[in-house]
Parts: sequence; structure tokens; C-alpha cells
Amino acid sequence: MESSPQVYLQSNRLLFLGILLFFLGLVIGLFVPILENPRMGLSSHLEGIMNGIFLLVLGIIWPKIKLSQKMLNLTFWLTIYGSFANFLVVLIAAATGSGRMMPLAGGKEGPALVEGLVTFMLISLSLAMLTVCIFVLSGLYGHLNRKSMV
Repeated sequence: MESSPQVYLQSNRLLFLGILLFFLGLVIGLFVPILENPRMGLSSHLEGIMNGIFLLVLGIIWPKIKLSQKMLNLTFWLTIYGSFANFLVVLIAAATGSGRMMPLAGGKEGPALVEGLVTFMLISLSLAMLTVCIFVLSGLYGHLNRKSMV
């Protein structure tokens, strides 16, 4: 079964957004020393780079993921949310010095509003990315089964 034009459009968007996120991660690396929490700034820098690479890899394998178009669309949007939210929330924590949920990166208790935002984003992006991995694994397994039948 051939992949639809929508699949190739999403693949190309993942590639573009992967390079964009990689670039943003590099740019943040220039500002690490001036952030409120430089250690968290380094984490944000690395999140941008790693999530950018993740989007690139996913963009390359996207046509091999055998899921319904509805599930692919859900996976696509969860991926975009999870990868960019991961970069952004760590950047917010670095800029404000907040992030009690990330003590290894030097996160401290911040203003309640910022802590609420950081907590919500960390939990929701974690759930989104776990879901993405389950869907992608399922779709790749479907691809393997189709190839082994031929």
C-alpha cells in the first residue's frame, strides 16, 4: 500500500521542524551563561538539539509507520507538542530560576504561576511523548508484519 500525500507532507514538516528546533537549541546555547539558572539553560540547549534530532529521525521513518490517518495525525501533533514543549518549558525554568520538578538541573521553587505552568507542561509533554513512542512502535511493528508477509 502506497503512503498518502498527507503522510509525505507530515514527513517533510517533521524534517523542517526538526531542523528549526535543532537551530533553536544551538541559539539558546549562546545564552546559557546569562540565564537565571545556567545549568537549566544547558538542559534547554540539549533538549532543543536532542528533540530536533528526534523530529528528523521521525520525519525520515514517517512513511514506514503503518497507522490509520487519524492515528498518524494524532501522533504528528503529539510529537510536535511534546518536542517543542520540552524545549520551551526547560527554557522557561532556566530564565526564571523555577522548576522544582527538575532538581538535578538546579531547579528551585519559583512563583506559583510559573511552577504551575512548568509542572503542567512537564507532565503533559511526558504523557504526549510516551504516547508517541507507543504509537510509533505499534506502527513500525505493523510495517514489519506487512513486509514479512510478502
